[in-house]
Amino acid sequence: MKDNGLLLVNLGSPSTPTTKDIRDYLQEFLGDPNVVTMPRWLWKPLLKGFILPFRSPRSASLYRNIWLDEGSPLMVYTKRITDKVQQLLPDWDVQMAMTYGQPSIPETLHQMKQQCRHITVLSLFPHYTKSTTDSIIEQVHEYDEHIPIIDRFADNEEYLNLLANHINKAWQQANYELLFISYHGIPQSMVKAGDPYQAETQQTTNELKKRLVIPNHQIKMVYQSKFGPMPWLQPYLSQSLLEQAQLGTKRVLVVSPSFVADCLETLEEDGMQNAQLFSDHGGEKLTMLPSLNDDPAFAKFIVHLVQGQA
Repeated sequence: MKDNGLLLVNLGSPSTPTTKDIRDYLQEFLGDPNVVTMPRWLWKPLLKGFILPFRSPRSASLYRNIWLDEGSPLMVYTKRITDKVQQLLPDWDVQMAMTYGQPSIPETLHQMKQQCRHITVLSLFPHYTKSTTDSIIEQVHEYDEHIPIIDRFADNEEYLNLLANHINKAWQQANYELLFISYHGIPQSMVKAGDPYQAETQQTTNELKKRLVIPNHQIKMVYQSKFGPMPWLQPYLSQSLLEQAQLGTKRVLVVSPSFVADCLETLEEDGMQNAQLFSDHGGEKLTMLPSLNDDPAFAKFIVHLVQGQA
């Protein structure tokens, strides 16, 4: 029996890039009322009758573009960082789980309970928002309401310095004209209902600006990954890239602090679709900065973070 256990939780991924597995994953993900807040009586028929039949085959083709030999990038990188944290905490039991799909939060917690006296859960989303963090909290508390959860870490000095160094190193490797700090968007209605996400992302941008070697006028904060017809947080990355290309900007660097592990949104949406959009309208170079993934410095940060909470 170990004194401490740590559960790292990320969003989740289809088990294979097939239409069936992606449909199953999307049904669980988009069926979560924290993700889509429309009335259930309206959303469920739309989801089953329209969204899933049309979105699943298209998403399957997108996932195939980024799939690794070892599996889904998000799963692969989350497993790698879990293993590195375990190496740094040999006396702990360090595991990973996903909000949707496998390995599930309750099943993994049940297994850990057999081996650990105390368990800490770390959400791998740097910022708090209802659409991601609340679902983790609900699943953990449904299993055991006494398990402590670290529900955000974007304001941590060590993390901010780590992220800034990651960006600075990339910026100095090429003659970029603009840095886009691109956060995963959420509906504006969530912010109006009190979600702190927009304020937290703005604070992260402000803190990064203090640490970056890049002049403020060469930094633009945007949001990406809009889904559905409702207005989301703006400005949108895709529209901003289009505008900059039309203004004659040729070389841009994009970083997305919302993601600590590369996934469909960073690799396919930004690294492929948005890069092609920028190129099609006159841009020459769009570099998508890799997420922290299994960076040893990120593993050390996680260790320091959880040891401070244990």
